[in-house]
Amino acid sequence: MRLPDDPNPPAQINIVPMIDVIFAILSFFIIATLFLNRSDALPVNLPQAKTAKPQISTKVTVTVDAEGDLALNREPIQLDALEQEVRDLTDTAEKVVVVIHADEEVGHGRVITVMDRIREIEGAKLAIAAQKKQ
Repeated sequence: MRLPDDPNPPAQINIVPMIDVIFAILSFFIIATLFLNRSDALPVNLPQAKTAKPQISTKVTVTVDAEGDLALNREPIQLDALEQEVRDLTDTAEKVVVVIHADEEVGHGRVITVMDRIREIEGAKLAIAAQKKQ
C-alpha cells in the first residue's frame, strides 16, 4: 500500500477572483464619473476666450442656438416670454446670475436683444459663457 507523500496540501490563496472584482469596481467608477458632467444649457458651440473662468452652478441659463432659437433652463421659450419667465425664477432670490450660452454662429444682434431683455430685470446679473482656449 502506498501512502501519499503529503496528506495535507499547503493552503493557497487564489487572488484572480479578487483582481476581477477590483477591476469591475474600478471600471464602474470610471464610467460613472464620465456621466457626472451636468450642464444646465443645451449643447452649443461656445466661442473661446483666453480669460474664460469656470462659474459656480447658476440658477438661470439662457441658450441661443445656431438658428437663434431660445431655451430657458433647457426648455424652449419665445423671446417675448423670456423676461417674465426669468422674473418668475428670480423672485425667490435677491440676486441671480443669468448665464447666456450663445452659439458662436448666432448673429450678434440676437444675443444683444436677449441681453437687453435680461438687463431690464432688477437684481439679475448677466454673464456670457465661453470655453477656455487651449
